[in-house]
Amino acid sequence: MAVPHDPVPMMHWLENGKACEALWRSHSATPPPTRVVVADERMTAEEAYGLACQGTALLWRGDFQQARRMLTALGNRADRAQRRSRAPAATSPAQPAGAFHRYRQARSQRARTLNALLIPLDGDYTIPLPRAPDIRQACSEAYGPPTTRSVTALRGLLGVIGAHEWRANGIEVPETGGRIHPHFGVFAPIRREYVDLVCTTPLPAVCASVSVAFDIGTGSGVLAAVLARRGVERVVATDLDPRALACARENIERLGLGAHIDVVRADLFPPGRAALVVCNPPWIPARPSSPLESAVYDPDGRMLRGFLRGLPEHLEPGGEGWLILSDLAERLELRTRSQLLEAFEAARLCVVGRNDVPPRHPRAADRTDPLHGARAAEIISLWRLAVR
Repeated sequence: MAVPHDPVPMMHWLENGKACEALWRSHSATPPPTRVVVADERMTAEEAYGLACQGTALLWRGDFQQARRMLTALGNRADRAQRRSRAPAATSPAQPAGAFHRYRQARSQRARTLNALLIPLDGDYTIPLPRAPDIRQACSEAYGPPTTRSVTALRGLLGVIGAHEWRANGIEVPETGGRIHPHFGVFAPIRREYVDLVCTTPLPAVCASVSVAFDIGTGSGVLAAVLARRGVERVVATDLDPRALACARENIERLGLGAHIDVVRADLFPPGRAALVVCNPPWIPARPSSPLESAVYDPDGRMLRGFLRGLPEHLEPGGEGWLILSDLAERLELRTRSQLLEAFEAARLCVVGRNDVPPRHPRAADRTDPLHGARAAEIISLWRLAVR
C-alpha cells in the first residue's frame, strides 16, 4: 500500500546574491537540503560527484538533457565506488542478514548522492530549462494541481515521468480482462507470480453459496479484478491510501467490473465476513526508506500480523484466507519459518494447503546482485488458511 504525502516544506538558497525559496518536493520524505550550489554544464562530473557526496545539493540551471547526462555520470561514479568498497563478506551466503543490511545501506547512500541533482519547476510544472520536456500532466498526477514554483530531485522527477507512462499505457493482465493502469505511488503489477497464484488456486467450496471475497490492501485493484473475473459475485477491495483507492476505482471501472467490486477505505478489513479473504502484504519485515517503498517493506511485519489476527473474525464458516508471501525474508534471516507458523497458530489458523511458484523477475538470475543467492532460491507461496 502507498502512503499519503506529508505537507510540502520549503527549500531556501542563495542565487546571484539573492535569497530564494521554493516548495521542496521529495519522494523519499527527506528534508530540504541546507547547502545548495547552482550548477550547469560548466561543472565537471567529478566536481559534482564530490559535492554530492559531501551533502551539497546541485540546483541545475543548464540544459535539461545535459542534466540527465550528469545524473548518469553521478550514478556511474557511485556504482564504481560501491564495487571498490564491497567486501567479500558482503555477499557471503553465511551472513545473509548482514548482506541485506549492507545492500540497503549502499542503496541508500547511492540514492542520497543521485538525489543531490535538483531541477526547478515553475508554478504550472513547466521546467524552465532548455530542451526540457512537457511534464505538466505527469506532475499533476503525482503532486496534485499546480500551485507555485518548486524544486525536486531529477532522479525523482524521472520516476514521475515513468509513472505517468505506466498510467497512460497500462499493463496487460489478461486475467483481469484488460489492462491495469497504476497511478504514481501505487505498486504496479509487473511481477506475475502472485497474480498467477490467485488465478490458479481453486476457490473454496463455500464460494458456491456465499460468493463474497475481500481483497485486503488492494493497491491497483488487480487481485480484486482477478477474483471478479473468476466468478466471485461480490468483492470488497480495501486500502487506506487515497492514491490506491482512486487507482483501484479507476481500474475497476475501466474493466467494467463496477457492479461486482466495491472499493472502500479501511484499515485492513471491511465490516462483515467473506468466503475468501486475500492479502498480498509487503514481503520484507524492514523499515521503508521512503513512502514509495511501503509496498515492499513492512516494519516488523505489522500488516502481516494484523491480517492474521483479524482473519478469523472475518471468515465465513468453511472460508479461506489466502496469504501471498515470498520466503525471501526467511532466506535473508529477517524472519524464520517457525515464526511464521507460530503467527498462524497464535491467530487460531491452520494451513489447509499451499501453492508455490519460483520467481521470474530478472534479478533472480543476476549473479552480480549482492543478494543473488537468496533471490535465486526464493519461493512465492499462496498459503490457504482456515480457522481451527
